[in-house]
Amino acid sequence: MLIESTARAGIGLRQPHYREFRARRPAVGFVEVHSENFFNPHDAAAQVLAAVRAEHAVSLHGVGLALGSACGLDDEHLDRLTALVARTDPLRVSDHACFARAPWVGRGMVHANDLLPVAFTRGSLAVFVANVQHVQERLRRPILVENLSAYLDFAERDFSEPEFFAELARRSGCGLLLDVNNLMVNALNAGADDAQAAVCAWLDELARRAPPDLVGEIHLAGHSRQHELVIDDHS
Repeated sequence: MLIESTARAGIGLRQPHYREFRARRPAVGFVEVHSENFFNPHDAAAQVLAAVRAEHAVSLHGVGLALGSACGLDDEHLDRLTALVARTDPLRVSDHACFARAPWVGRGMVHANDLLPVAFTRGSLAVFVANVQHVQERLRRPILVENLSAYLDFAERDFSEPEFFAELARRSGCGLLLDVNNLMVNALNAGADDAQAAVCAWLDELARRAPPDLVGEIHLAGHSRQHELVIDDHS
């Protein structure tokens, strides 16, 4: 079971707010931080995280595992994440349903430094299952995988998005970090007549296909319209 019997409301802690957070010491259920910002165990950020962890549960949310990359995971990145998890003993560990790594002829392995979408195909599912299982074996715990805000869609697909996540969880044992704003962004960019109804339909399908404890964390954020696209900018 991946969800807790008692829900907690947390906040995302980012560098501009470290000092104020430590001064105010708000009563929050947990604090979410970006994993990669704390890979160095000896810098000032690590000291901040240690102080926060002494008073709050911490959720580690990554942006760099690239779980959908067919070339596999970056061993150094996973090593550093494993060490961070050992130091922090987090409430949860999560990353995104995206790819970012690929071989480039003559240049070796490249990392796009972005959250690039994947097609919901059987091949993509096999890649995700293998990579997620590898991460979970290293961390010795299940992780959560977040649904993406994607600014293009693929003609080729074998699964709907909710079906893809339900099957990924069934095969790998992972959970879902459900980003509600990303669902809304995707519905708006797809030109849905009623974006809210489209989001509700997505959630209804997930509920039919997956057990209720699949969702281990929920993200609430914001978006803005930039020219012809709606952008997930956490506004």
